[in-house]
Amino acid sequence: MVRSIKNPKKAKRKNKVAKKGDGSSSSSIPSLPTKVWQPGVDKLEEGEELQCDPTAYNSLHAFHIGWPCLSFDIVRDTLGLVRNEFPHTAYFVAGTQAEKPSWNSIGVFKVSNISGKRRELVPNKPSNDDEDVDSESSDSDEDSDDDEEGRSGTPILQLRKVAHQGCVNRIRAMTQNPHICASWADTGHVQVWDLRSHLNALAESETIVGQGAPQVSNQSPLVKFGGHKDEGYAIDWNPITTGRLVTGDCNSCIHLWEPASDATWNVDPNPFIGHSASVEDLQWSPTEPDVFASCSVDGHIAIWDTRVGKSALTSFKAHNADVNVISWNRLASCLLASGSDDGTFSIHDLRLLKGGDSVVAHFEYHKHPVTSIEWSPHEGSTLAVSSADNQLTIWDLSLEKDEEEEAEFKAKTREQVNAPEDLPPQLLFIHQGQKDLKEFHWHAQIPGMIVSTAADGFNILMPSNIQNTLPQDAI
Repeated sequence: MVRSIKNPKKAKRKNKVAKKGDGSSSSSIPSLPTKVWQPGVDKLEEGEELQCDPTAYNSLHAFHIGWPCLSFDIVRDTLGLVRNEFPHTAYFVAGTQAEKPSWNSIGVFKVSNISGKRRELVPNKPSNDDEDVDSESSDSDEDSDDDEEGRSGTPILQLRKVAHQGCVNRIRAMTQNPHICASWADTGHVQVWDLRSHLNALAESETIVGQGAPQVSNQSPLVKFGGHKDEGYAIDWNPITTGRLVTGDCNSCIHLWEPASDATWNVDPNPFIGHSASVEDLQWSPTEPDVFASCSVDGHIAIWDTRVGKSALTSFKAHNADVNVISWNRLASCLLASGSDDGTFSIHDLRLLKGGDSVVAHFEYHKHPVTSIEWSPHEGSTLAVSSADNQLTIWDLSLEKDEEEEAEFKAKTREQVNAPEDLPPQLLFIHQGQKDLKEFHWHAQIPGMIVSTAADGFNILMPSNIQNTLPQDAI
């Protein structure tokens, strides 16, 4: 699996991330028949470029914190369990991939005033008289609507930095105590950090703190473990037992961390061994505090129980290439998703393991390695996938092709576009525009929000067709 960011360069403040999507032609140019553009299939002619269609998003913003980040995590906050109203605020931790080891840091940051506009799921088709309206007036009308709703403006980024020796391969915040974070370094060390003071300072601040680059804090980690024989990427906090952690390395070893107190851990020096190659990802069961899953370059997924020794309960061939990432469905705990180096991703029903083949769905849409996969925390049938083809795709596995429903939709919108026949009906959305896309996460407290990181920075996106189905009284 190719993990490092290609040619890391510090982002320049004036650079803007170019978004890709269906563009709208100027009114002075004769309109051509509308066509669905397929990434990886259709080619751009010389002089052509793709432009983002803002109406495809309820919210879309881009930002960076300096050096590119291979990994980040969304920090759980106290602003509300289910938040649907703009503007939004979110907290993050991220680890940099700097040019020199001593230049790396953990970024602790807050993004506030995340504006947006909730759009109609089925837009009204304009009449023929309205189709000739100049595009600039349409844009200004939309902007004025946003202003009236109080949802416009630029997001505010507030950043604090903690020095970190070496590049951060992966970083994760603990769900139960979000100020506690664990980082995997390319030096081969796993470190646990207490970032409480930084998060508190960000929470108390309403404006941008200071001018220019933020100062880097030289803070010591709570724990620095050097027992792994190689660097690694696999790390996961237990969602049930507070403080329990597993870490896996490129030498195929997995170590279990048990909390001794709020600030100390006992790391078992005897690793779990079963894979024949690098352990790429780890996921605790959402319902069983002693059970976790691992995936490996050897193409296998293994299920482990910490109570019954250092060998896997079961191991099965999941892909014909490296298994890069896995995600355990927290709303349907029998389902485990996996993404491979060959671009495929699969859904496994763990109840079928005894019978042999556990695969209940398999997709070959992406043609480059899958870099991240994650189930939606709000919809048990929805998951997202990112790939080295620089696409972030969203899927709803409950969907099937329905020709009658499609005909009804086209009649309602007077839509004349025919979608390509080879697109899977489960494919809901394609987000593009980032270069060297590495990782993304759903926001557990803001339904429909996804945050992604790439070589050219972060994106915050809320696709307009990913609707929140939670009851309003749950807010």
